[in-house]
Amino acid sequence: MKPRLNERQETILTLLHEEGEVKIAALSKRFDVTEMTIRRDLEKLEQLSLLFRTLGGAIPAASADMTVSERSAVYTEEKSAIGRLAASLIQPGDAVFIDAGTTTLQIARALPRGFDATIVTNALNVAAELMGKQIQTIVVGGILREATSSLVGPHAEELIAKMAFDKVFIGASGFTVEHGFSNSNVFEAEVKRLAMAQAGEVVIVLDHTKFGIRSLASFASLGHANRIVTDRRPPEGIVEACQEASVQISIPEDV
Repeated sequence: MKPRLNERQETILTLLHEEGEVKIAALSKRFDVTEMTIRRDLEKLEQLSLLFRTLGGAIPAASADMTVSERSAVYTEEKSAIGRLAASLIQPGDAVFIDAGTTTLQIARALPRGFDATIVTNALNVAAELMGKQIQTIVVGGILREATSSLVGPHAEELIAKMAFDKVFIGASGFTVEHGFSNSNVFEAEVKRLAMAQAGEVVIVLDHTKFGIRSLASFASLGHANRIVTDRRPPEGIVEACQEASVQISIPEDV
């Protein structure tokens, strides 16, 4: 059954597909309604898997559980810059966990051939990227989630819980100070949580559109991270919270 939408919500969807992105402030002026009303519209449309909310607006590709190929086409330059900066944090000899995701994939892509590190991952695309680079790589087993090319479930969790990492690089579908770092899938969220628990240093990688977004499963509060690598300065409230929690914010210069 087709979901029941009002005329304004139908128009928002039309604008979204025509323009590729909509902004709350612009929609508020266009329809002569409050920004809170537009936020509620976008929230409803996201719940119906008709769009994906971002900081200050929304983009197409409906579901918060977009496929890897769909998410790879969004903010590619920003994710690449984040990946390069994150990869520069890995030191020779490090044992590192790289999470599943399109931003974390860029970390593997940025590592030079023959780099002296041990990479553990639950992401098939990350493993494929490292293949041929002569970097020691361990792929955890588990249940395959085709949408994200990730391996999850009890087997993945059991192996990760027995390891110790110098650094872990974790992606997130969203972050708010109240809800913490979150993901749209509870099984992926559990893998992230376990990997963070085994880490000497936790690095969260996410582009600016994830700030202010709450996904289904919160896997860590802000205080569980040591560093956030992102492409733009977060909203001031998040910056202040990071300062209070002693979480470093790193932003690439070449974005």
